[in-house]
Amino acid sequence: MHPTPSSDPAAFWEARYRDSGRVWSGRPNGPLVREVEGLRPGRALDLGCGEGGDAVWLASRGWQVTGVDISPTALERAAAHAAEAGVGERTTWERHELGRTFPEGTFDLINVEYLQSPVALDQDGVLHRAAGAVAPGGTLLIVLHGGWPSWQDEPPFEAEFPTLDGLLARLALPEEEWVLETKETLRRPSTSPDGAEGYREDHVWRLRRVGGGAAV
Repeated sequence: MHPTPSSDPAAFWEARYRDSGRVWSGRPNGPLVREVEGLRPGRALDLGCGEGGDAVWLASRGWQVTGVDISPTALERAAAHAAEAGVGERTTWERHELGRTFPEGTFDLINVEYLQSPVALDQDGVLHRAAGAVAPGGTLLIVLHGGWPSWQDEPPFEAEFPTLDGLLARLALPEEEWVLETKETLRRPSTSPDGAEGYREDHVWRLRRVGGGAAV
């Protein structure tokens, strides 16, 4: 699917899921597992949850999870996944067009995995609201693609990828309120649709809000 500048985000993402079978593997993202596995469970918010792989994994570890996505079809699949995994009672699903609406309340963990879009998305605005919704002692985990896959000769659309320091500068979180616990680039294998082997780099930021007792 090749978006156009006028693509409506809600229509684009709903078509992305509605017109396909399962889009994602259902497994949690690797950086989430590595960065969060040792945290004490509490209330978690998964932004752009898709079909629920991360949210279901968190719920299976004892977190009470709110999953958010713009696509009703994605949310239906996520709820079905949670029910099949036996964690339906620990998951809640909300539809939001992030940048316009945002879940209420505060959370001990906010997971932002690959919240990047070929159609309109106020990424900075969403990340600022996410930071504001982290409870004292809680964790903000952000994982974003750092660039196109190595096998991508011609990018399918224009995109701006963040740098490790650039994103932190854009967030401008008060140093007295936040501790930066992870800032690194991970490289993982990536295979093109026609089978070309390569890699993709992802940037990972884990920040802890000062105060409270979200101990490891």
